[in-house]
Amino acid sequence: MILTVICPKPSRFNEIKRRLDGITHKALADALKRLERNGLVTRTVLPTAPIGVEYAITPLGHSLREPFEALCAWALQYGDAIEEAWVVSERARARN
Repeated sequence: MILTVICPKPSRFNEIKRRLDGITHKALADALKRLERNGLVTRTVLPTAPIGVEYAITPLGHSLREPFEALCAWALQYGDAIEEAWVVSERARARN
């Protein structure tokens, strides 16, 4: 999800957090650190007051676009079936 936010244009931390409604500060910070460590995101400190940080997707990160789009299309196509399987599973668990 983070990559979809910063794919079109670099974004600051709070902008990413706002776009990913519901993510905690810690979860986002941890995820961004992992993405940076794995070479999918760059982190640039901006000379602003207060200091800002901007995150951008790298060419390696962009290489995930096609697989992500395929995964999203798959999820849209089979989302109802997955949800139904989950409901059936939960009903079975509740009976046991």
